[in-house]
Amino acid sequence: MKKQVWLFAAASILALASCSKDDKPKEKLFKGPEQTFQHGKSWTWYEENGKGDPMRIAIVIDDAAMASLDRNTGGGHNHANAVSLQLHSEAGATPFTHALLDWNPSGHEPAPIYDKPHFDFHFYTSTEAERLAIPIYEAAKEKFDNHPAPAYFPTTYIPGPGGVPQMGVHWLDATAPELNGSPFTQTFIYGSYDGKVTFYEPMITEEFIKNNHTFVRDIPQPSKVQKSGWYPTKMRIQKKDGATHFILESFVKREAS
Repeated sequence: MKKQVWLFAAASILALASCSKDDKPKEKLFKGPEQTFQHGKSWTWYEENGKGDPMRIAIVIDDAAMASLDRNTGGGHNHANAVSLQLHSEAGATPFTHALLDWNPSGHEPAPIYDKPHFDFHFYTSTEAERLAIPIYEAAKEKFDNHPAPAYFPTTYIPGPGGVPQMGVHWLDATAPELNGSPFTQTFIYGSYDGKVTFYEPMITEEFIKNNHTFVRDIPQPSKVQKSGWYPTKMRIQKKDGATHFILESFVKREAS
């Protein structure tokens, strides 16, 4: 009888341990809608931990798109090689509302710094309607020149000249290698329009992507944020499963101030 009781107790403990292990909250990945890009596809994904907190958010370009990049479009910011990407609704814990992928086959201004073939990966905190309403610089100088307070940018960041329609002002890291005599490979940019920080932007050359199957860098951080939420502190490039993933990760929770 004692043996049967002992066996029953042992079995119960094992069953509880198994249930506890199986019931542990698991990480979840949410994929955004696919969009045609070049002769392939692009999309976003968002990953959260078992508590529902953000872990990673990414723009993805599949190998078919990377192998068929347009080589004929002229330089400058034009939208012939751009695609707007929706984020999954679960990504609402981050400040980001949508993403914009731009391929620049001849680079863009200012030359000769950023005139290499490269991608712009914009993660927008403004809505798509707000972004699309941004006119050319000459039509709204006062809004382009209405810069957020310096505390909302990393201390080494400076605004670029003018502004870009359907984007805004681009803020550059004055300590970035490409602004100090080295060739442009990859950099991290902030954006603004009419007093608001509007996007985070990894900007990366095609050559650097080809030569780096995995790459991680820190994202320079401002001392303040305008929106409460979870903010990324690192950027990663990762190639897997027939695609290249451009990831913002290592999120931390911050309060607006």
